Amino acid sequence: MKLEDYKTVLYRQPDGAWVAEIPAIPGCYALMATREAALSELASVFQMIAKEYLEKRIPLPADTTEIVHAWRHVYSRPRL
Repeated sequence: MKLEDYKTVLYRQPDGAWVAEIPAIPGCYALMATREAALSELASVFQMIAKEYLEKRIPLPADTTEIVHAWRHVYSRPRL
């Protein structure tokens, strides 16, 4: 499997750092100062993990990640 076969989750920490992760693969994440750096580092981490799985002759896990869009409820003010 390739990096493109997996969903990547990208989010910003309260301190401003960016996290990029592939939830389907344990330990496959990167924490960096910029969005671009986090995605680039994630690609490197993925390659390292994929190599380890290959050396152990273990298939990478299938991506069963489901993306659910969060929504915000808008409260209306009571009319007076």
